[in-house]
Amino acid sequence: MSNAYKNAGVDVHAGYETVERIRKHVKSTYQKGVIGALGGFGGLFDLGALNYKHPVLVSGTDGVGTKILLAIQEEKYDTIGIDCVAMCVNDVVAQGAKPLFFLDYIAVGKNNPEIVEQIVAGVAHGCVQAGAALIGGETAEMPDLYADNDFDLAGFTVGASEKDELIQGNTIKEGDVLIGLPSSGIHSNGYSLVRKLFFKDKGYDLSHHFPQLEGRTLGEELLTPTKIYVSEVLAVHELGLIKGVAHITGGGFIENIPRMLPEDISAKISLGSWPMLPIFEILQEEGQLTLEEMYGTFNMGIGMVIAVGSDKAAEVLEILSDLASPAYVIGQTISKTPSQITTTEAIL
Repeated sequence: MSNAYKNAGVDVHAGYETVERIRKHVKSTYQKGVIGALGGFGGLFDLGALNYKHPVLVSGTDGVGTKILLAIQEEKYDTIGIDCVAMCVNDVVAQGAKPLFFLDYIAVGKNNPEIVEQIVAGVAHGCVQAGAALIGGETAEMPDLYADNDFDLAGFTVGASEKDELIQGNTIKEGDVLIGLPSSGIHSNGYSLVRKLFFKDKGYDLSHHFPQLEGRTLGEELLTPTKIYVSEVLAVHELGLIKGVAHITGGGFIENIPRMLPEDISAKISLGSWPMLPIFEILQEEGQLTLEEMYGTFNMGIGMVIAVGSDKAAEVLEILSDLASPAYVIGQTISKTPSQITTTEAIL
């Protein structure tokens, strides 16, 4: 049967090799609550081992999008897994939940165990950063759906929080302070526009050097992995200082910041109150993009926004400084007003 399956384009022996290669990476993520080992029909996690009194499970799933195409072009596969984990766990921690475990799904045209191992190594590295256990996953070889060198990557995470400690934004009021945590780059959103602008419209290649990138190639910049904010957010949240959190993903500031706000509250963002990463300046200049287009697509150098009481802002900034995490006061909450952007501020 295996020969017939191989003749159809699926190599089950490559699958066995892949499992053996990734085993050590998966094991590096294990923590209290994990039951069993890699290879079962389902991943097992004992929530009771963590002594929650009234736990609420918070789940999130996401992929990496067309950033994967750049990883394939660069033949660099060891960071794209971090992106996948980050996109999921950052959503979960924005609700106040600690990520517990993660599962990945890798679809390939042809199973190359060495490449899959690099991808999973990145996933495991992201899980370690997030404090989540990688307890399962799937590698699907589908030769008629994907070209030999193509793959897709998606993930799923589950976190937990005490019910009365969930971050829901319902206590946010006018005059609260918005603190921004810097991004590591574009993260994993907006890459269809990025690829069109740089490669289709302008004809650059991944080895292109922009002076503003200080020696890094365009490919290196665009493949910078997404920052994981779990440790910073939980450190502040455990002290009861957070009122709301917005993960700045697809839709940028304009879509995501309002998601954490009550219906009668808007956000006033002071543009220029944080250092702008060069890649965003390059994108705006090369694409002749408006402020609305930039702030409605990209994170603009801020990957997570935390809403705190005005009397707690200094304390939160000090906590983040002790964690060696840069943070900036980027705005405040105000009564509801129509959405608009000026040259100095944005009302969301």
